[in-house]
Amino acid sequence: QVQLVESGGGLVQAGGSLRLSCAASRRTFSSYNMGWFRQPPGKEREFVAAISWSGVSTYYANSVKGRFTISRDNAKNTVYLQLTSLKPEDTAVYYCNAVIWGTFRPSDSDYWGQGTQVTVSS
Repeated sequence: QVQLVESGGGLVQAGGSLRLSCAASRRTFSSYNMGWFRQPPGKEREFVAAISWSGVSTYYANSVKGRFTISRDNAKNTVYLQLTSLKPEDTAVYYCNAVIWGTFRPSDSDYWGQGTQVTVSS
């Protein structure tokens, strides 16, 4: 089974920036559309951003559009999420997963990595 390891989270002030990384163990990583999701405290997990297998297409939730940027490096089996202009409401545990393009739901909702905590102070 693929392993997903998220990193790069931390505590940052409102308006600050972070860069999250997700390393995948799957050798066929470059064949998968990938996405980032987040789970705010006390809330359900929600979609944040997605990138096609080639990296050509991206898609964002309205709440992060213009502030977050998703990218990938298939040679490194890694997908990134650049977070800028952070707001307290961005506070959440961030996860990556393969996604179904169009629905932007996780391909395997039964498996998640440990996630990385992002905390934005006001």
